[in-house]
Amino acid sequence: MYAPERQQAILALARTRGRVEVLALAQEFHVTAETVRRDLKTLVRAGVLRRVHGGAIPAGRLDFEPGLGEREATAVPEKERIARAALPLLPGEGSVLIDAGTTTAALAAVLPLDATLTVVTHALPIATRLADHPGIDLHLAGGRVRHRTRAAVDAWALRTYGEITADIAFVATNGFGPASGLTTPDLAEAAVKRALISAARRVVLLADSGKFGQEHFARFGTLAQVDLLITDDGLAERDAASVEAAGPEVRRA
Repeated sequence: MYAPERQQAILALARTRGRVEVLALAQEFHVTAETVRRDLKTLVRAGVLRRVHGGAIPAGRLDFEPGLGEREATAVPEKERIARAALPLLPGEGSVLIDAGTTTAALAAVLPLDATLTVVTHALPIATRLADHPGIDLHLAGGRVRHRTRAAVDAWALRTYGEITADIAFVATNGFGPASGLTTPDLAEAAVKRALISAARRVVLLADSGKFGQEHFARFGTLAQVDLLITDDGLAERDAASVEAAGPEVRRA
């Protein structure tokens, strides 16, 4: 099969399935992963596909949102390094907001047992991790729980964040970039993230490099609202520089 034929077949699969994966395509077409990446690059340049971590989706699908299990299995070593790099930022006996997300959940998983903190979160997985922590005064922001992320949204959660001011917020995102800002597929999730950012004196974005350049349907903030981005060393120097030009300091773990 010639490259143009394969690319048309890949596009058809993406439109039918909603998403295609590099490794699966390589097996399906009996080519190397690098060949598939070149095909995807060609289709992205043509404006018909959009790259996401590990594959691509049709260009019009800004609302695409992988399930929690899939996100938990993505970029695991990077998320663990990012989480450990965030630990020194924890205040001594202060207040912390932890956003819903798999990278922020990785931070919750490594909080030291001797930490003494007031923690507020609207994410059920994070609350579950911290419920038995001996030094955490845990507050769970309530509301309607989205099954896809297991995060509380809507008026109750918004009211909670509107009534507090915390020392620091650790924020997660589905995509980030100098032009697009901080984006996520769901408007209700975006509203809560926006309120969480406004409720903290310092905002730290925890995001792996695969999310750079991704843009989703709902924008909840700009990079100028972020004090620090902690990401992994997969973020290129030029991309890190473009993020810093938009406002936040960048640390690559």
